[in-house]
Amino acid sequence: MKATAAIILAAGKGTRMKSGLLKVMHSLGGYPMISWPVRAALAVGSASTVIVIGYQGDKVREYFAGARDISFAMQAEQLGTGHAVACAAPYLMGSADQVLVLCGDVPLIRSATLQAMLSSHEASQATLTVLTARLENPHGYGRVVKGSEGGVLRIVEEKDATAEEKDIDEVNTGIYCVEAKFLFDSVLGLENDNVQGEYYLTDIVKKGADEGKLCQSFALTDVEEVMGVNDRVQLAAAGKILRRRINEKLMLSGVTIIDPETAYIEDGVEVGMDTLIHPNVHISGPSSIG
Repeated sequence: MKATAAIILAAGKGTRMKSGLLKVMHSLGGYPMISWPVRAALAVGSASTVIVIGYQGDKVREYFAGARDISFAMQAEQLGTGHAVACAAPYLMGSADQVLVLCGDVPLIRSATLQAMLSSHEASQATLTVLTARLENPHGYGRVVKGSEGGVLRIVEEKDATAEEKDIDEVNTGIYCVEAKFLFDSVLGLENDNVQGEYYLTDIVKKGADEGKLCQSFALTDVEEVMGVNDRVQLAAAGKILRRRINEKLMLSGVTIIDPETAYIEDGVEVGMDTLIHPNVHISGPSSIG
């Protein structure tokens, strides 16, 4: 098994939340949004996890205070995803074989999906694996451009895409598994020659392909997992999906929930077999029932 580390990108303020609190610290299922991708990374064996922080980074530090194997990299200026990874690089150089890159505002990603992507990455001996999804309306997403043999040649952002590239329905989810040395060597040499003037992490895909390295995609089956949360409408939608997952898990374990749509049960609540949960019930915190 390769030594795996993780980088969680969480430096943005999240202006569309219209809040004095940074986006990734808004509550989802009883926990800050940022906690979900961190837990997913830890569940697949991340031995060292670096959270890239910026605006109100002290709040993120405070929440994870005392957590083992979690460190923080400051991104004082938000100059793009490539720049964010470069900020985290010094914390992981020489200590990891491969690195998972996750987004702090994509909280619904399942650890099982990450494990499957890691297994595919290792089995194929790829240098880079990008998690992708196919969307009926891919507007706004980076398009995944592939060669004749199926390898990923580059990822093109919406604002930089040609009309032909915009017709591609396979998109980048922003989640990657990359060989550590290639990742850190690449991000430290990125340029910002694009419409946004930012350092795109996606540019390392083209670099790898141009060098003849295997850059592959791993297709997601459930696009809900990579739903980004940018405003409170999307936060509520993500919360509904999370509640459904929690309630389904409880019901499959032998709990009767009369109306799952109105049962608000936080993750981590323990409910014993043959318990009956009536409509309009809220169960939160370190609770144990039945």
